[in-house]
Amino acid sequence: MSGAHVLVVGSTSWGCTLAMQLARAGSRVSLHCRSAAAAEQLSAEREERRLLPGIALPDSLEFTTTEAVPPSPDAIFFVVPSQRLRDNVEEVLPALARPLPPLVSASKGLEIGTELRMSEVMAEKARTLGEAPPLVALSGPNIAREVALGLPATTVVACRDVAVAETLRDMLMTPALRVYTSSDIVGVELGGALKNVIAIGVGIGDGLNLGENARAALTARGLAEITRLGMALGAEPLTLTGLAGLGDLILTCTSQRSRNRYVGEQIGKGRFLDTVLGEMVHVAEGVDTTRVARTLARRVGVEMPIVDAIYRVLSEGQQPMDAVRSLMTRAAQQELVGRSSP
Repeated sequence: MSGAHVLVVGSTSWGCTLAMQLARAGSRVSLHCRSAAAAEQLSAEREERRLLPGIALPDSLEFTTTEAVPPSPDAIFFVVPSQRLRDNVEEVLPALARPLPPLVSASKGLEIGTELRMSEVMAEKARTLGEAPPLVALSGPNIAREVALGLPATTVVACRDVAVAETLRDMLMTPALRVYTSSDIVGVELGGALKNVIAIGVGIGDGLNLGENARAALTARGLAEITRLGMALGAEPLTLTGLAGLGDLILTCTSQRSRNRYVGEQIGKGRFLDTVLGEMVHVAEGVDTTRVARTLARRVGVEMPIVDAIYRVLSEGQQPMDAVRSLMTRAAQQELVGRSSP
């Protein structure tokens, strides 16, 4: 969709990357920054030196703040940590002309306290303004730096309105980024959020040197847990075997750039969670999502023993090896993804 005007909210590594990608695909892009100082710095340096060092931002990219939100973009991409999405939505939406354009979440998490998916957070604020814009989720196996460098990648745009999904697809797709559409926004969002939890568990196993068999088992049985919870919440199971489910899960459980796998690995090596998180430049969404996923699973009656074990390690101080033993000594089960447990 060449010539569209897109507002990207969040100068995160993924936010800057999506702004670059949208510009490459032909859109005019405004990148909304947290402060005037951040906007001025990015505008002057044309590089996010802390998060994407060595990668030039396109000259066409515009930088905005709350005081200068463009009133009539054709689409808005929210690319902020999931626990900050509500604040950003509440800040930006009132400054926009009506009717509101499609709202796209590129955040992979679940909101603490409400257990809402990111599209539900956006919808809640829009309703207070008397609006019901199209809600879209963007998720897939995407390492920001690789997409920013133009390496081949794929992603998924999900919206209940297929025509809107196709419009957003055309805004994003280039020869280096192949974009698929889906009408299953629930599955796409849950796949992107829950894979971070399983990646922490895989990282713990790596930190404990449990081996490749254990990594494969945690990944596969983690997918079974994601699928069970997803189905209980209305997701299509096939979505969770696709790019936004299995594809993203494999990437996050294996990549050396995975923040969540790194957190788990450090815990498996005996380090404290708060210390690890305090040293990180990026946000590891899986830590908060673990708590929400556990609450959701209990509310809908879905058994998620791996998620429970990760929760006990992160939030209750259980020793990682004790958590592993608890999983390995559970009662024997059949391997039925829809009903069984690891």
